[in-house]
Amino acid sequence: MKNNIVKGIIGNGLAQITLKVIRVLEQLLLIPFFLSAWGAAYYGEWITLSIIPTVLAFSNFGFGSAVSNSFVLAYTGGDKQKAADINKNGILVVGGSIVIGGIITAVILLGGRSFHVFENSLIPIHEAILAIALLMTGRLISFYHLLIEGYYRGARKAVLSGFLYAGCSAINLIVGFCVLYWEGGIVEYTFSHFFVTVAFTIVYFVIGRRLVNLKGYQGRYKLSNIKQITSKGMGYMMDPVWQCIYFQGTTFVVRLTLGPEAVAAFNTIRTACRSVSQIFSMINGSIFPELQYEYGQGNMKTVHRLFRMSVLSSLLVGIVGTIFLSIFGLEIYNWWTQSQLSVTTEVWNTFVVSILFNAVWWTAMVAYPVTNKPYHFAIASTITASLSVILSYVLSMYLGLL
Repeated sequence: MKNNIVKGIIGNGLAQITLKVIRVLEQLLLIPFFLSAWGAAYYGEWITLSIIPTVLAFSNFGFGSAVSNSFVLAYTGGDKQKAADINKNGILVVGGSIVIGGIITAVILLGGRSFHVFENSLIPIHEAILAIALLMTGRLISFYHLLIEGYYRGARKAVLSGFLYAGCSAINLIVGFCVLYWEGGIVEYTFSHFFVTVAFTIVYFVIGRRLVNLKGYQGRYKLSNIKQITSKGMGYMMDPVWQCIYFQGTTFVVRLTLGPEAVAAFNTIRTACRSVSQIFSMINGSIFPELQYEYGQGNMKTVHRLFRMSVLSSLLVGIVGTIFLSIFGLEIYNWWTQSQLSVTTEVWNTFVVSILFNAVWWTAMVAYPVTNKPYHFAIASTITASLSVILSYVLSMYLGLL
């Protein structure tokens, strides 16, 4: 049992690192290709157009997480009939959220055309609309990914899921390079991503569905399951809500009270400090599948031990990160920003100390999806994010950026 847990954690960690590396490479390597193939102005228009699909993917309506976590707990707990019911009703609910997303997409596109939103763009209207439609359809299809991920976690094959995701990202990166190399425009680029998303979803589903054994258990449509999934889905949907309030709200407050230069300093310092938080995310991704599997099995001693191990690991990373950034961070930051932003030692250290607090809650919050009880964290995080924005507004007028 211990060997399975250790192998799972190490495998999940490697998958998380691989995915992070590919996504960093995507950000670093594709931008020069975009600028070379499209030019700065055309690329800027593309970034603006892609905001709406990105926000749509970010929200994901929360239903995929609700279905996935409910399925894993039922399946690993041995209640295969309940797992089959949740799977069938979950596919229906997520499909409904996709239909709603499709309607929203149509309204946005028709509204944008009616109000001549696309007419001032360097990109021709028909190309802009087609590109957004392809992007948003691809994002909507990916709503099923979280549901399908539950198959892998339930079968204790989360490592395979992670590497499949990494493979999809790598293929998208390669396809993107090819399209830009052959001087394709936004329609060709978005279509290539759309095609990869559809193909990946089919392969991901087929492999995942074969991993779980539900032979002899026919899923039934049950109103109680649909209500439960919808209710928990709304709780999971609060996650992007509080993040939007916190990150966008505090940025807006700083701009309102202190001006654009302070916004640049505020966000660049936060980005530098959040580099340590990326390690917390990898710890979460490594421990979460094993933690949920053991919880579903009812092995509470193992659950408590894994939870302690993950929190202590984050604390250790947080302490090391805090010490390193407090000693060397400001010099690295000044080099990174070419000393164009004025940041005092007091402001810098205030941001750095927050890493220690993040080390506790960032990993501890994994308990809520593991137990499929999203509302505790959703309520607490939304309240504290709102209070943070209010306090930022009041204190910034008296203490400035500090």
